[in-house]
Amino acid sequence: MEVNSNKNFSAKALEDFRLIDQALQEKDQTAYGELMKRYKMAVYHMILKMVRNVDDAEDLTIEAFAKAFKNLHKFKQDYTFSTWLFRIATNNAIDFIRKKRLKTLSLNTTFKNDSGDDVNIDVEDETLNPQQEAIKSQKIELVQMFVTKLPPKYQRLVRLRYFDELSYDEIAKELDAPLGTIKAQLYRARELMYELVKDKKDQM
Repeated sequence: MEVNSNKNFSAKALEDFRLIDQALQEKDQTAYGELMKRYKMAVYHMILKMVRNVDDAEDLTIEAFAKAFKNLHKFKQDYTFSTWLFRIATNNAIDFIRKKRLKTLSLNTTFKNDSGDDVNIDVEDETLNPQQEAIKSQKIELVQMFVTKLPPKYQRLVRLRYFDELSYDEIAKELDAPLGTIKAQLYRARELMYELVKDKKDQM
């Protein structure tokens, strides 16, 4: 893909473009991994500010990268990859907030792109509608892509968390296991899912 010559992109943005081309054209899995490494924590912290829950933020970060990598072929280099990725992550978090009816101070968020400019993401104030079910189905479909590839001992945990939407406390009671053990195993399951996101992109 050609880079828009009318814009002055930072060295980091240009390196992102190179990695994207490498990922798409050469199907290089290390390129996907490098893109995730560059933005994983930034995406996580932005989402955490919106949902104010560590576990939910980690879950939504997985989903954001899954959606971004699935649609990477649609990315146009008219703006930075970070701007595009943050919009995907933000919209995904907003869908989650609406679905859960979480009370937040604001659904508007601002972040700095690679050029150091503030980028505002405005969110329309919409009431909950039947689209919620479509959002839920999409979330389940994304996770379903990965869950069968996890080691058996993690599969039930992930199903209880994502499909049955149980809390950590509820999962601990369901499995009659210590809460700390459940959190540790789900953390490991999430790490494995991160790997699947970047390693199994073509199967998504």
